[in-house]
Amino acid sequence: MEERRGGFRGGRDRFPPKPVEIGKEYEVDIQETSRRGEGIARIQGLVIFVPNTKTGDNVKIRIKRVSRRFAEAEVVGKEEAEGKEESES
Repeated sequence: MEERRGGFRGGRDRFPPKPVEIGKEYEVDIQETSRRGEGIARIQGLVIFVPNTKTGDNVKIRIKRVSRRFAEAEVVGKEEAEGKEESES
């Protein structure tokens, strides 16, 4: 008699390799704001939470933590053009 295995076990295939790595830096655009007030960026579909940012910011980030469905990062630099706009106002 043939043994049948039901369900999806193991789970590794459900979460493909992440497009980011801890400690690496990326330049991103903040697309929206989370309920907790953090900026949200996406890299190849992976959600990145970035504190102290707002929608429209273009920032350089460093990845601090990567989990199954999202990553957390810190700002290491803001785009220079943003500073020029503020000084002209």
